[in-house]
Amino acid sequence: MRRRFNVTGACSPKRHYMVRLDERLKKIKEDYVDYGSYFVINRGRQYGKTTTLKSLKKYLLGDYIVLSLDFQELSTANFADESTFTRAFAKVFMRSFKTSGLSDSKVLLEPVAEFIEKEGGSLNDLFDCLSRLCENSPCPIVLMIDEVDSAGNNQVFIEFLALLRKYYLNRDETPIFHSVILAGVYDIKNLKLKLRPETEHRYNSPWNIAAKFNIDMSFSTDQIEVMLEEYEADYHTGMDIQEMAEEIYQYTSGYPVLVSSICKYIDEYLPDEDGFDELGRAWTKEGIARAVKMLLSENTPLFDSMVKQLDVYKDMREMMEQILYQGRKISFSPAEKSINLGLMFGFLKEENGHVAVANRIFEMYLIDLFIAEESIRSDMFLYGQVVRNQYIEDGVLNMKLVLEKFVLHFTEIYGSNTEKFVETNGRKLFLLYLKPIINGTGNYYIEAQTRDAKRTDIIVDYLGEQFIIELKIWHGSEYNERGEKQLADYLNYYHQDKGYLLSFNFNKNKETGVKEIAIANKTIVEAVV
Repeated sequence: MRRRFNVTGACSPKRHYMVRLDERLKKIKEDYVDYGSYFVINRGRQYGKTTTLKSLKKYLLGDYIVLSLDFQELSTANFADESTFTRAFAKVFMRSFKTSGLSDSKVLLEPVAEFIEKEGGSLNDLFDCLSRLCENSPCPIVLMIDEVDSAGNNQVFIEFLALLRKYYLNRDETPIFHSVILAGVYDIKNLKLKLRPETEHRYNSPWNIAAKFNIDMSFSTDQIEVMLEEYEADYHTGMDIQEMAEEIYQYTSGYPVLVSSICKYIDEYLPDEDGFDELGRAWTKEGIARAVKMLLSENTPLFDSMVKQLDVYKDMREMMEQILYQGRKISFSPAEKSINLGLMFGFLKEENGHVAVANRIFEMYLIDLFIAEESIRSDMFLYGQVVRNQYIEDGVLNMKLVLEKFVLHFTEIYGSNTEKFVETNGRKLFLLYLKPIINGTGNYYIEAQTRDAKRTDIIVDYLGEQFIIELKIWHGSEYNERGEKQLADYLNYYHQDKGYLLSFNFNKNKETGVKEIAIANKTIVEAVV
């Protein structure tokens, strides 16, 4: 069977190119299931939760009876009240048990079948049946419930969790499931974030028994390499597998669906693009950059979810804008609500004690989103849009001219504004100016390693050519000279001979304009506004 890269639903090694999960499954079994832990796999959208559960079910068979439920099978009406929920749950439970392969499942399920037949069953009645089933089972039972978010707004589910907790605490006297695994975006302890205010007071830590789930579910560079090796064995593209894996990781930080998406675009869509008519040309750094651009232009479920959450949680959105536009260093604390939410959704991460956007693709998408919103009322975007064609000469972007025109237009529009305005918005204004010039052809992203309140580096990719642009706030001649030296060193890292420096200078006697200087065999085009 031919395989492909998958970005929809669970992955299967027979049908899809995917990373190997053996080590992850072994660790979950030995560190959690074998100890009888109850725990939650909560990760962002399309982070491989369902794939992990399906693979784990097969991995555990032989040592355990594994019952896999999906709360998407239950409708909103199934959560209307206790009696309705318990009967619906019992039916889904029975279906799962019948596929477990146990020969005497019918006998074991008799208490549950009787429960379904009678009217008005309570949660206590349901758990009494489940306890008897677990007591008579020849093997310990592991219960998995996927998509628990589907139930997060329902009080009856909170009460279900509370009873699970009660039985867990008394399991030495009253038999119940050996291990329970819940999966969803929301951590159970954060379900109160989904409950309506009038019901929130009834939330009372129903799942404080859960073991902390510390398994890294992102893909490492080595794991991406192994996946690409399997692909290369089938297609013989001649790609540099290690280089491709490292470049994909640089963009994604191992976020599973983003890794698979880039690979899918390269494999299936890029060969139809000019310059990438062969797979060997597609599996290059230039091919990855083009695939990223294609990905960012799509309305994917992951991006749609991100936009929705940013609309709901305004403080989280504001924090991301401050990180990306202003280089603000925000101290990391998962106790802070906006940070906690960003971590839970997979949008944020901790980096050197500060909050950071989770990966480069998210940064690029967010900047595009923020700029699209700003462009509606931005004179700088309009100027960049109107004169964009003059910056392209024989398919080559003239970045020096971009800076010259930016200085001219910036001074014309914002020259009389306050220092505080420019310091807060300067980088945003340059990105607004640059966006329409490279739009449709080039990409750009903000280099996370150099981003702070004083300095930000922008990397522009345009038709295979890279431009390194440092944006900084003027803090005197000595600081500026250090910045020039830093940029020269940074150019070595990117194997570039020319770099660009844009300084926002608030001195009244400043000299605006663009000039070229030579430092350490590097040419730096320096613009001052």
